[in-house]
Amino acid sequence: MLPTAAAAAMPWDRRAPEREGPPSAWSLLPEDLAARGCPGRPEHVFARLQRVRTWQPDRLFVAREIRAWLADHTDQSLPAILERHPSYDGSTKLVLGLADGQRIEAVHMPRHEADHRVTYCVSSQVGCALGCTFCATGAMGIVRNLTAGEIVGQVLALMRDLGPRCGESVHLVFMGMGEPLHNLDHVHRAVTVLCHPEGAGLSPWRITVSTAGLVSGIERLARMVPRPQLAVSVNATTDAARSATMPVNRAWNLARLRQALDAWELKRHERFIFEYVLLAGVNDTLEDADRLADWLGDLRHRHNVNLIPMNEHPHSPFRGPGEQRLQAFAARLHQHGCFITVRRSRSRDVQGACGQLVKQREAAVG
Repeated sequence: MLPTAAAAAMPWDRRAPEREGPPSAWSLLPEDLAARGCPGRPEHVFARLQRVRTWQPDRLFVAREIRAWLADHTDQSLPAILERHPSYDGSTKLVLGLADGQRIEAVHMPRHEADHRVTYCVSSQVGCALGCTFCATGAMGIVRNLTAGEIVGQVLALMRDLGPRCGESVHLVFMGMGEPLHNLDHVHRAVTVLCHPEGAGLSPWRITVSTAGLVSGIERLARMVPRPQLAVSVNATTDAARSATMPVNRAWNLARLRQALDAWELKRHERFIFEYVLLAGVNDTLEDADRLADWLGDLRHRHNVNLIPMNEHPHSPFRGPGEQRLQAFAARLHQHGCFITVRRSRSRDVQGACGQLVKQREAAVG
């Protein structure tokens, strides 16, 4: 593992570029509205901003004085849905435009017809600094962080245009573009706003933040309230293999990652999710399955392992394993007592699956 000074110099541990400008109306909590002198009852204004089901087609349903104050003191721009790419499986990949012309991607994933819950896969950055060699977003490099207002606005835009318009029916996964823990301040602020009982009303139990193993962020998130669920991408069972495909391992190796997880004081309802992307000929042997079970140790009996056949894309030379190799890997983990889910990624046909999201900078919108 690199010494502390070297780890601190890594690009993923430096603050990514940020967009400047007035505060976003979508990122302000009731106490922020009160402190900034917003007229009216702050809880009422916050609720009107965050509860999509109260929105009017042409304006916020608040007094004219409050609308004028918001226009003068805040940025009310929402990410605009510019493209929709429906998949055969019922999900939709979305391209959203930001106010400065940058573009991000998200995925809207309804469940079966009898269940009105919907999962949103959202982005936390434009690009990503981690450079995982099997991920299309990593090929972009880092462009900038999303602000808390852009993250909340991304969710609200999906609720408004695709539904459901009630936050209690939304599951949220930060598995889109970017490393969420590299932008933890804005991500956590967005989670706090979205989980506020006077607002959209999402539950932190239904929000999952996925990390490639940014230990400094894991240790910070462990102390935060509200605290979402944590998913960790492992993807290799030796430091040599993991460092070759996930450069973050050069700073925080598998032992250090496990140390951070052991220090996380789990609440009764909390479970870790361990994600393992299978790459043909790289990390898909039975010996890899044995080592993964050993690394998990006692965690294998309580937490879930998501096996994800690599979603192929032009930015990576890797390929997914065959079905026989996938099933053999899963069976060996099962023999070790692991809880297994083989995750058949949705939106693969429209390049909207895990590891496929990438968008180059385009001209400014409007």
